[in-house]
Amino acid sequence: MKSITINGSQRESVGKTSTKALRNAGQVPCVVYGGDKPLHFSAPELAFSKLVYTPDAHTVVIALDNGETYNAIMQDIQFHPVTDRILHIDFYQIFEDKEISMNIPVHVIGTSKGVLNGGVLRRNQRKLRVKALPQNLPDFIEADITPLKIGSKLYITALENDAYKFLHPDNTVVCQVRRSRASMNVEEEEEEEEEETTPAAEGATEAPAAEA
Repeated sequence: MKSITINGSQRESVGKTSTKALRNAGQVPCVVYGGDKPLHFSAPELAFSKLVYTPDAHTVVIALDNGETYNAIMQDIQFHPVTDRILHIDFYQIFEDKEISMNIPVHVIGTSKGVLNGGVLRRNQRKLRVKALPQNLPDFIEADITPLKIGSKLYITALENDAYKFLHPDNTVVCQVRRSRASMNVEEEEEEEEEETTPAAEGATEAPAAEA
């Protein structure tokens, strides 16, 4: 998984007054959990753009101005309800020898035969939660929809990987191709054509032989 470096400063004061002052200065207050004790730091809001505004998942290297670095993943983020500015971010510290759980985006690849025939692709799960060692976490999970016909479903079991474990039941549907009005009309037309040709074939009998 790709990593993004966030350069920040450790916070000594964590009260409401200092937090408000940080936000007014364009800084985002953050907390890193998972270590011996919570670590409070801040960084410019612009530093989080590649982490927050992206469809892919990333790990984070938090580099503080005192020389300390921490490997982490983003766990929670708060936005202002009106301006959408980032108000606060929670991180969780990760270690190479400890498995972690993380939501990974699903990338759909391939062309479904069912969609080509007029079906509609429905994406039931745009992200899947996996558990793995940090170095085994994927940037995204590929879901190949090529085999899907109209009415078919792609279950999570088809995406199993030895590097990580899915934290979902085996019957979880990742995506499916549903019938659309257009595809139903096509099927009805095909059925009508069969009905028109079949009786004629069935009704064809040999004429009785003429008596001598």
